[in-house]
Amino acid sequence: MDHLASLRTDHPTTTDDLASLLDAMGSQNAEAVSLMQALLQAAGGVLLVKAVQTGRYVFGSEGAAQLFDRPLEQLLGASDSELMSPDEASAMRKAEQAVLAQRSQVLSEHKLERDGRKREFTVTRLPLGAGHLGAVWVNRTQERLQDALLKRALEQLEQQQAANEQMRRELQLGSGRDATTGLYLRAQFEDQLRREVDLSTREHREFALVLIALDPPSAAAAALGEMAHLSLLEGLGRLLRNNTRAMDASCRVGDEQFAVLLSGVGLATAHARMEQLRRQCASQIVVLQGQDLGMSVSMGVASFPHTASSQEELMQASELALQDAQRRGGNHVALATIRFEPV
Repeated sequence: MDHLASLRTDHPTTTDDLASLLDAMGSQNAEAVSLMQALLQAAGGVLLVKAVQTGRYVFGSEGAAQLFDRPLEQLLGASDSELMSPDEASAMRKAEQAVLAQRSQVLSEHKLERDGRKREFTVTRLPLGAGHLGAVWVNRTQERLQDALLKRALEQLEQQQAANEQMRRELQLGSGRDATTGLYLRAQFEDQLRREVDLSTREHREFALVLIALDPPSAAAAALGEMAHLSLLEGLGRLLRNNTRAMDASCRVGDEQFAVLLSGVGLATAHARMEQLRRQCASQIVVLQGQDLGMSVSMGVASFPHTASSQEELMQASELALQDAQRRGGNHVALATIRFEPV
């Protein structure tokens, strides 16, 4: 203890004193103190060492004075009851008792209030031999404030998305479109596909068919069940409505499967457009109960007449390309194989 007390007058606010601290506590504690030093450097925090028997601080690294808003010479030798409110000191005692009981590293969270200013910290504690306890304090106040602001922004976005979807459903009531996504239904898709095949055959021009499927949900979305599923469908519907031309057709052809007809578009152009849409899906924020659900899709792109010579072959080519995208782990655009006519 005498060696530790001497640290108070020998540049006690520099992290270089960790070497002196190690010498004072004995080589048997080298591993523990080295771990505290690594935690300090990694987290950019403040290291405090307390004597277990007296409950008083015997060492403070750079930044310790700002932690308690008092000079370091007043901090060293003081106890938590002299530095904090009774509730704050009680929380410290409970956390330290858990460390001493487990004799292992323990992470806990604490809040301190000074002059009406609230700060939040994570504290990693580690027993340093039988007589001392080390703690690395990391200020999380700004991080928690940013988390709170992000949560509020997500809640506002969720409310706006819900209001927009409700308005869209009311406007489209009786229009024959899918209520969840606002897209055409399968019967309309098949009728549009027949017309595109006929037009392409008569005018010798090409068009593309894209089949799209939602990838398996994230853990957050899966935990929220059917409500999350509906929110993801609504989100994909918004993207498809906003990213197709008037001459194109976006349809819902299954529970989680969609189709896009790109009139007058070849395979290469269709691939470029769908790759852009895939990236938009991956970055789209779909919010439910304050959580961003995350969304990604798989796409299979085929074209008429280069990858198929009939409506049935075109559907099959798109399906096979979609399955290829899903086999690759999802969040992928796959192209159908181009047919080569024998010479």
